[in-house]
Amino acid sequence: MEDKLALEQRVKDLHKLLNDYGHAYYVLDRPLVPDSEYDARMKELIAIEEEHPDLIMPDSPTQRVGGEVLPGFSKVVHDTPMLSLSNVFNEEDIREFDRRVRADVGNVTYVCELKIDGLAISLKYEQGLFAQGSTRGDGTVGEDITMNLRTIRAIPLKLSEPVDIEARGEAYMPKKSFMKLNESREEDGLDVFANPRNAAAGSLRQLDPKIAASRNLSVFMYGMGGNGADYGLDTHSGSLEYLASLGFRTNPETRRCKDVEEVLAFVESWQDRRPDLPYEIDGIVIKVDSFHHQEELGFTAKSPRWATAYKFPAEEVKTKLLTIELTVGRTGVVTPTAILEPVRVAGTTVSRASLHNGDLIREKDIRIGDEVIIRKAGDIIPEIVMSLADQRSGDEEPFEMPAHCPACDSELVHLEEEVALRCVNPQCPAQLQEAVIHFVSRNAMNIEGIGEKVVGQLFAEGLIKDAADLYTLTEEQLAGLDRMGEKSASNLIAAIRQSKSNSLEKLLFGLGIRHVGQKAAQILAMEFGTLDALRAATEEQLTAIHEIGEKVADSVVTYFGNEDVERVLGKLEAAGVNTVYTGPRKQDIPEDGPLAGKTVVLTGKLSHFTRNDAKAALEALGASVTGSVSKKTDLVVAGEEAGSKLEKAESLGIEIWDEAALLDAISE
Repeated sequence: MEDKLALEQRVKDLHKLLNDYGHAYYVLDRPLVPDSEYDARMKELIAIEEEHPDLIMPDSPTQRVGGEVLPGFSKVVHDTPMLSLSNVFNEEDIREFDRRVRADVGNVTYVCELKIDGLAISLKYEQGLFAQGSTRGDGTVGEDITMNLRTIRAIPLKLSEPVDIEARGEAYMPKKSFMKLNESREEDGLDVFANPRNAAAGSLRQLDPKIAASRNLSVFMYGMGGNGADYGLDTHSGSLEYLASLGFRTNPETRRCKDVEEVLAFVESWQDRRPDLPYEIDGIVIKVDSFHHQEELGFTAKSPRWATAYKFPAEEVKTKLLTIELTVGRTGVVTPTAILEPVRVAGTTVSRASLHNGDLIREKDIRIGDEVIIRKAGDIIPEIVMSLADQRSGDEEPFEMPAHCPACDSELVHLEEEVALRCVNPQCPAQLQEAVIHFVSRNAMNIEGIGEKVVGQLFAEGLIKDAADLYTLTEEQLAGLDRMGEKSASNLIAAIRQSKSNSLEKLLFGLGIRHVGQKAAQILAMEFGTLDALRAATEEQLTAIHEIGEKVADSVVTYFGNEDVERVLGKLEAAGVNTVYTGPRKQDIPEDGPLAGKTVVLTGKLSHFTRNDAKAALEALGASVTGSVSKKTDLVVAGEEAGSKLEKAESLGIEIWDEAALLDAISE
């Protein structure tokens, strides 16, 4: 009796634990524990419930499909449930899955797919046009994120055939985009994302589609809602080919396997190749290929019996935290970095791991000298999962973030809504050095041959104090640097000279103005044409530009109002650096067209135009076509089933055309 009571209590404890973990992971996008810990507790609960069916409760985490619907988005009821998959963790589990399948339907062919670590999505098309996109939600009801999904270029807005279809897949963030996003957030003193999956989910759950658009998300589609037989298909592999023929992005690494041995070989082949992929995977999905066999096998209450997901073991290793170093970025953010005893993790040797900020160090109670567990977040960025407090000797040292900048000794500050400490001294040598590294980077002035080490030497030798000093360097000065011969010095001087002719947007991005990325730099350069015109711009003039918000405008005005900035700009101009925009201008938009100078938004379904054709037609009339309605919008062209954009336009009193009015304007 006592054993039974203890088991009931353990089940209750597991319910609470898994529900807390699931809420943090699926709803808040802030995982509390490694995936391996969640999987272990779930497996324990499943084992208890299989042995004691009377302990299965309706609210058990094993009876759930996914997360909850977040507030802020309208709900979408799925025509057929988006069920989750059962999990297997080793060879014996895979063989047991195969035995159950063959016991029910005989020998089968399987399809193995890479399990993309992203956010499950549903895409609905009507007559071949993208109509609605949603998340899985709880499997029955999801969130309408159509506008965010429309920003993903891998999602076709029009299919190659005018079919009504629901495609299902995974939205994800590529590894490079994930690293770039976290670097940007860290520079701005914001919390970083734990892994690409959380970054993708967080991006698609933003109410502002521009945020999703800026994060370079992508998708792989892996199936259809409903029965593939409705489209004359017999197999899952055939459905993937059909989806690809319609214009959907499917994963090229998919493999048909004639038996379980080929399945196991496929799984094994990806154990070590995962780091080579440009996106993150956390396992292999195994599906019975034949739709007829799938129908025979059927479903449990929460997952199909004809499919399962093999989960890769999370590689977490133990090492020692030797010390904590502090670095100062170009925006002044002070970042603590863990220096570790070198250890092999996910295919590479790791000796450093970012600790992000002092709050994280305190929350995880990380101390210098601790034995720690590390992993690569998303198999990319080394991070400390936890410290092993029970293995402390007493010699470990607590760490506190400093009150003064480690580079210039200026007092550090907490800016509003930031978790990071920031040095606000514009003459901080660490910031100046990082600023030059950014200035010469590929997407900025693109000066080949100058990397972090060369910049460090130039500062150490006193040859430069800022980016403008690069244009005063001589071959003789460069040839005197370590590992810099005459030929390399000559090539470097040539690259510096060549950079003088870059268009203005390159220079603007290279200057490192806070909140001004590549896109904003391009917009500002196109709008103002010259650096002098931009320097003279007011906040009102800047915010009058549709894509420029108050934060960017304030940052630009503040930047150009700084005396040190004026001094550097003067040196750049004296050196002959181009300060004029030389890229394509808006000359294709006629100045005398009927919509010249008008900002226009398209919404709803158009029967006579594709969206691109309608945009081209409006631009031919002189309009500038944007994606969102605001007070700056002059006209909205609304087709059938226009939604929130039309409502907002009506509330703001903006002029509205139907498709007939657009046709009339074109024909005049």
